[in-house]
Amino acid sequence: MYVALVPVKPPAVGKSRLVGLDAEERRTLAAAFAVDTVSACLDAELVAHVLVATDDAAFASELDALGAHTIPDGVAQDLNGTLLQSAAEARRRWPDLVPVALTADLPALRPADLDAALAQLEPGEPAYVADSEGVGTTTYTAAHDAFRPQFGVGSAAAHAATGARALEAAERLRRDVDDLHDLDVALALGVGPRTAARAASLRGDGPRVG
Repeated sequence: MYVALVPVKPPAVGKSRLVGLDAEERRTLAAAFAVDTVSACLDAELVAHVLVATDDAAFASELDALGAHTIPDGVAQDLNGTLLQSAAEARRRWPDLVPVALTADLPALRPADLDAALAQLEPGEPAYVADSEGVGTTTYTAAHDAFRPQFGVGSAAAHAATGARALEAAERLRRDVDDLHDLDVALALGVGPRTAARAASLRGDGPRVG
């Protein structure tokens, strides 16, 4: 079984590449992506707990209400540092669970997608899911003693260089959303309810819906 680690920037400062949307639209979409990602993780059969690192106290309360556990992000400018901190806390709380890190911008993710990816592994085996372009990473897992996240530019190759195995995965697990094109693709795949509602409320020159 796994504990999902999901680092979440405060929605007010996230998703700056959603060019063409105003600050409030970006904030609500970033929050929606995170809620739908966390919700999918919570419903995955192979995930026992979800631990979110965020410095947004109000948003943390919302995620707590969903059933996630939240901690402050002590190294907010360093995603890999945040994940190492989160993994250490997860090990303290649930020492028998294997950490799996996911980005917080996977609004099309379904629980079965994550279960199918993790089911390919012996728990603790280092592995990753490359993003849709094959360059970045959306998901990374390894046993605590081997947990060395390499998120950032060229992270798929960086994870492969550590010996982690590239996993076959549904497009919904590979489709992170950085810009409006990504959002259009995610909407076509079918997003979670929070993202669907927010996207539907966008102004007419925002991303397409459906």
